[in-house]
Amino acid sequence: MTTSKPQEVDPAVSTELARLRDSIDNIDAAVVHMLAERFKCTQQVGHLKAAHQLPPADPSREAHQIARLRRLAESAKLDPAFAEKLLTFIIAEVIRHHERIADDAGGDTAEPADTADTGE
Repeated sequence: MTTSKPQEVDPAVSTELARLRDSIDNIDAAVVHMLAERFKCTQQVGHLKAAHQLPPADPSREAHQIARLRRLAESAKLDPAFAEKLLTFIIAEVIRHHERIADDAGGDTAEPADTADTGE
């Protein structure tokens, strides 16, 4: 068994690594906050759909959003397949929330709902 000594890292490299990691941490925080805002909007969509007995999923809207996100990813030099996987995951979660809202409403259409639609 070989043991390796901890490698000494150039202080300039350590400084740059810390700077980049701080940026990554800030971006991760922004992503979480943006997702939280998105889900607040999609919850409102779910209530609106439930109030009007609309289906939780909207396949044509979903396909449109996936195509749109793929184009955005390409222009941003991000792998469109990755962007599609991410949005597909988010859409599945939104639909799950919409189904739960519809089940909880149990046909009760008296609840007021906002009309925001964010693309489920």
